[in-house]
Amino acid sequence: MRGSSDVYRQAGVDIDSGNSAVDLMRAAVRSTHGPQVLTGPGLFGGAFALNADTVLVASTDSVGTKLRVAARLGRHRGIGVDLVNHCVNDILTLGARPLFFLDYFATSSLDPAVASEVVSGLAAACREAGCALLGGETAELPGMYVPGEYDVAGFIVGSVDRGSLLDGTRVRAGDALLALRSSGLHTNGFSLVNRILEGGTGSGPVTEETLLAHDTQLGGALADVLLEPHRSYLNAVSPLLEEGLVRALAHITGGGLIENLPRALPQGLSARVDTTTWTPQPVFDWIARMGGVSPAEMYRVFNMGVGLVLVVPVEAEEDVLARLPEAWRLGEVVQGGEGVELDAGV
Repeated sequence: MRGSSDVYRQAGVDIDSGNSAVDLMRAAVRSTHGPQVLTGPGLFGGAFALNADTVLVASTDSVGTKLRVAARLGRHRGIGVDLVNHCVNDILTLGARPLFFLDYFATSSLDPAVASEVVSGLAAACREAGCALLGGETAELPGMYVPGEYDVAGFIVGSVDRGSLLDGTRVRAGDALLALRSSGLHTNGFSLVNRILEGGTGSGPVTEETLLAHDTQLGGALADVLLEPHRSYLNAVSPLLEEGLVRALAHITGGGLIENLPRALPQGLSARVDTTTWTPQPVFDWIARMGGVSPAEMYRVFNMGVGLVLVVPVEAEEDVLARLPEAWRLGEVVQGGEGVELDAGV
C-alpha cells in the first residue's frame, strides 16, 4: 500500500520525493563501500565490521518540526530525550546496543538556557541507555535560522556481535509480527500537526489556552500529548535479542507502518497487518479530524500507536508474548506481495 500523501504534502513534506531522493543517492553511497560495510541503504542504520567478531552500527537523525511545538511552549528538555531515543531505536533494529552519542545544535543566536535544557535531556536519555554523550557541536548561524528557533541532530554508534546482526535475511514467510505501543506521535508528522495548530487546514488556529487545557478525550492537555517523548525500546527488547528470539525489528517512524515495516523484510516477502488488533491513541483521531486526513494517509504519515514491530518465528510467539505482556500480534509475514497490506479496509 503506497500512494500520495496529499495533506502532508500541503504541509510541506512529500514522502514520495523523499523516497526518490534516496533512490537517486543509492549508487553514490554504495560507491564508497568496501567489504567491511555489511548493509546498504534502506535499513535503519549502517553496519561496519570492525573485526571478525564485532560490528559497529551507526545512525543519525533529527527531531524535525516537533521543535516548533517545543519552542512555542518553551519546553526543550524532552527534545533531547526524543533525539537520543529515536537514534537508539534505529540501531536496535540491527541488534546493536549504543556505545556513544554526539549532537549538533544550530541556531541563529545561542540562548544558553535553551541549549542547556536540550543537552540535559540528551544526557538523561543517554544515561538511561547506558550510552556516553561523547561530544557535539554548537553552531551560531545568523541568517540561516529564524531568531528564537534552532535545529538539533544526533549521531549514534553502537555494537553487536557479528553473528547476532539483524539484517532481515533470517525472516521467513509465516513469521509473526508483534507490536509494541508508541508513546504517541514520537518525532514524526509534526509538519502536519503544526499546520493544524496554525489553522492552515481551515479549522482555525489552536490557542495557548486550548493547548494547555485538560482534554478529557485526549486524556490530558494537548501540549503534553504532543510533546510526550519518543519512547526507547532498548530495555524491553534486549533480553529477547540476547536469546535469539527475534529475527528482525522495524522502528515505526516517518512513513508509518507502510514505509518502515518493509525495511525489515527481505525481497520477496511482505507484511499483512490487521488494524483491528489495536486502537490508536486519541491524538491520532484528533489529527485526522482537525486536519481532514484520510485513514490511508494517516497510516502512511504517523505511527498510529505502533512504535516497534518485532518479527519472530511463530514457534517463539507465545514465549515472546509471555515475556512482553504489553505486546500483541499485529499480523504476519507472507510470501510475495508488495510492502504492507493493511486489513480492515484502510
